[in-house]
Amino acid sequence: METINTGDTAWLLVSCALVLLMTPALALFYAGMVRRKNVLATIMHSLVAIPIVSLKWCLFGYTLAFGPTKYGIIGGLDFIGLRDLAPVHGTVPTLAFVGFQMMFAVITPALISGAFAERMKFGSYIAFVLLWSTFVYDPVAHWVWADGGWLLKLGALDFAGGTVVHLTAGISALVCAVVIGKRNGYPQRKALPHNLTMTLTGAGMLWFGWFGFNAGSALTSGALAALAFVATHLGAAGGAVGWVAVEWMHRGKPTALGVASGLVAGLVAITPAAGFVAPWAAAVIGLFAGTLCYFAVVKKDSLGYDDSLDAFGVHGVGGFAGAVLTGAFAQKSLNDAGSNGALFGNPRQLGIQLLACGAAALYAAVVTWGILRALKATIGLRVDLEDEREGLDAIIHGEEGYVLSGSATAEVDPDQDVVVAAPAPARATDIAAAS
Repeated sequence: METINTGDTAWLLVSCALVLLMTPALALFYAGMVRRKNVLATIMHSLVAIPIVSLKWCLFGYTLAFGPTKYGIIGGLDFIGLRDLAPVHGTVPTLAFVGFQMMFAVITPALISGAFAERMKFGSYIAFVLLWSTFVYDPVAHWVWADGGWLLKLGALDFAGGTVVHLTAGISALVCAVVIGKRNGYPQRKALPHNLTMTLTGAGMLWFGWFGFNAGSALTSGALAALAFVATHLGAAGGAVGWVAVEWMHRGKPTALGVASGLVAGLVAITPAAGFVAPWAAAVIGLFAGTLCYFAVVKKDSLGYDDSLDAFGVHGVGGFAGAVLTGAFAQKSLNDAGSNGALFGNPRQLGIQLLACGAAALYAAVVTWGILRALKATIGLRVDLEDEREGLDAIIHGEEGYVLSGSATAEVDPDQDVVVAAPAPARATDIAAAS
């Protein structure tokens, strides 16, 4: 009979709190990169996902993701309202596992919001979060993580969400950027980050919280958690070094935003691999992801889409790279639940990872497109042009993020945070171009 291990339970509950912290951290990370007239609206995108998805998860999200499988595609409704749960999941209370997975479900749609920052209706965003988390996140989580999920049975490896969280969010972000359209004046007028100290603070908090995200996914407090913990740190370090090194060579200046972007790219890429690869491999994965994500961000202007805060360039590209590289560097000797990758005598694992990525990406893209088209036809997707110029903080929320001393309004010219410039290829280089 399964019994509860108090050490494992304590670690999982702490990890749950760390993952919850990541959503406010994401709010700061994103909000510092928008114009100050949209800072509160951007923060709201992340914060509002917490109560909405949490309630949905308890009512029916968990059972769709982790309920008894229906043909490997979706969970049944046996646990609707969190009723009839088994008391123990492995060595922890089932409710601890439910809460931990809830935090993953919360942050994933919030990641997508970076693609359409500064221009989406708030009501449409709320509807999108509910629909997307139900029809994209829950099924893909079941495919990859639930007993009987078809990708899990196939042998796909995703330790903490490279495919389930980052790839699905990143691909969906790209679809959102294309369907919703570009910000007013983009790319001729570049919207500069209004507060990089906020973004860097958010990045540091994300790094801290990510230890719970990845090491907590071991669901124990033993050797596997320690492996994932160290791999997570080295992946972030590799990502930061890779991004800044190539940025320095390519643009001539190493930037603080480059460090922040690179470490997040490394964290994204190591997420699927953290419990399956050696520490040295984690550093290599991070280094490769930081470099690849930099060039993905560089190319967005030439490809003609406005992914405002590079949700696709970092999470989509980084998630794909990490999931595929897991199929190269995985070692079964490190985790009995995994398998060897291509570099350790099992090239088939690389093919499985590619198939899992392709299936998740295609499904997320098609369903996201359908959700957006339905919302556009009913309640609309983006604010009016004049509202966009005025700023979403005042128009949607009736508030201001900053009020200058002696002035009732912090914004005299709604476009004062915009400079006219030739299109610059990456977020960090926008700053250099304006300096």
